[in-house]
Amino acid sequence: MKKRGVLNKELNTVFASLGHTDMIVIADCGLPIPEGVTRIDLSVTKGFPSFLSILDPIVEELEIEAITIAEEMQTHNPVMYQEIQKRFVSTTQHTVSHERLKEMMKSAKAVIRTGEATPYANMILHSGVNF
Repeated sequence: MKKRGVLNKELNTVFASLGHTDMIVIADCGLPIPEGVTRIDLSVTKGFPSFLSILDPIVEELEIEAITIAEEMQTHNPVMYQEIQKRFVSTTQHTVSHERLKEMMKSAKAVIRTGEATPYANMILHSGVNF
């Protein structure tokens, strides 16, 4: 049995397969997931697990080179926007329209669906390298 870190088998499989610049998405419970993209559905009930409760252990596991969020998050979900800013102070950040983010998801290795039920609580994590 794994001693620490993320225990979820599907998450670990995706994490181990990531290469430099590969993308994964952490999504709220309402984001449409494109056909053909691996879906890891962690949602249990509306609001659980939260976006941040899933994001934090993933940040501990992965080398993240950059993030992409929807520009709409800043005005429609300022609390989430501020929480993300705290976690990624020295990480390259891209903002795009929500529609563009949904287009970019088609190239993601996986979408991790949470129970988050607040507007625009979605982000793309861009894999970095640890050397």
